[in-house]
Amino acid sequence: MLKIAPELNDLGTETAFEILDKAEKLSKAGKRIINLGIGQPDFKTPEHIVEAAVKALRDGHHGYTLATGILELREAIVENLHTRHQVEISPDNIVVVPGGKPTMFFSILIFGGKGKEILYPNPGFPIYESLIKYTGARPIPIKLDESKGFSFSAEKVLSQITKKTSLIIINSPSNPTGGVINKDELDKFALGMEQHPNVAILSDEIYSRMIYDNAEQVTLLQYPRIRDQLIMLDGWSKTYAMTGWRLGYAVWPQKLVPLVTRLCINDHSCVNTATQFAGIAALKGPQIETQSMIKQFSTRREFISERLNSIPGFKCQKPKGAFYTFPNISQTGLTSARAQDLFLNEAGVAVIAGTSFGAWGEGYLRFSFANSLENIEEALARITDCIQ
Repeated sequence: MLKIAPELNDLGTETAFEILDKAEKLSKAGKRIINLGIGQPDFKTPEHIVEAAVKALRDGHHGYTLATGILELREAIVENLHTRHQVEISPDNIVVVPGGKPTMFFSILIFGGKGKEILYPNPGFPIYESLIKYTGARPIPIKLDESKGFSFSAEKVLSQITKKTSLIIINSPSNPTGGVINKDELDKFALGMEQHPNVAILSDEIYSRMIYDNAEQVTLLQYPRIRDQLIMLDGWSKTYAMTGWRLGYAVWPQKLVPLVTRLCINDHSCVNTATQFAGIAALKGPQIETQSMIKQFSTRREFISERLNSIPGFKCQKPKGAFYTFPNISQTGLTSARAQDLFLNEAGVAVIAGTSFGAWGEGYLRFSFANSLENIEEALARITDCIQ
């Protein structure tokens, strides 16, 4: 019998992909499924980005690049960060990777291991807890409370730090809740972290462009005194409707870049070359389609929040960022898992159980509004009929 490494038994998964598979099987069986589960924009990648990749291929960019990414792309990232956040970053601190997850994996791998504790948001992106357990570290949840708009108390987070704490993960705007950590709490958090220079921070800012009601975009890069502790994750998947292109990046402390470079070389060598040229076009080209997409998400946000609150037993806060709502369904009498299965099999609507994002997700569902208004309206009508 083949023997696998026992650590793999601690590796979890991402339920959204399991639900996508079930939804596709039901669709093939002839049932019309409306998918409000998957977290990807329902828009095409802007044409000028596609053309940049095609041109790169035609121009002969078919070979390996530096493991950290081509210099032109890293310079474009630096310019973009300066324009958006007025921060000064060196291209030498940028590492380009195939999507957002490699940065999570590398960060948790570097700072995990037996005897370590890693703080992570709960409910939160399931890969955080999965990878923490995989390394042998102890996952310590940062509870995101509905009463606080699914933000956190900096004081509470700082109080959870022990001698074993090696890494703190934060995610704003948040998947799955749509919560945004306000600047006052980030100020307190950054100030407090100055007292813990041996604790690293992974700030997952992949939804940073998707903030509503003219709220201020705040990045932890704007706190220079914690820069040597900070790993900031961002990318193209959400902002430019490029989920399948697999392109992301992180800003790393300079002392960690050689180690991360070695991890890249061992893991994937480098990111697809043509995709990197597409990334340059995305950052330096016209932003009108991205702005239009976010405007449409904002309209859908208003609609889905209002309609969810009209469903008996549902209570839904209007999300401040990303393209998710996280309604409380505890008054329906359904568990999160039961509601997920019921709505998929009986109503033909794919949503994700809150428990897929951690134990504190019980009593909630994640709805993605990365779908048309017409589909969202029909989906919520089906769910209403299903529970009445």
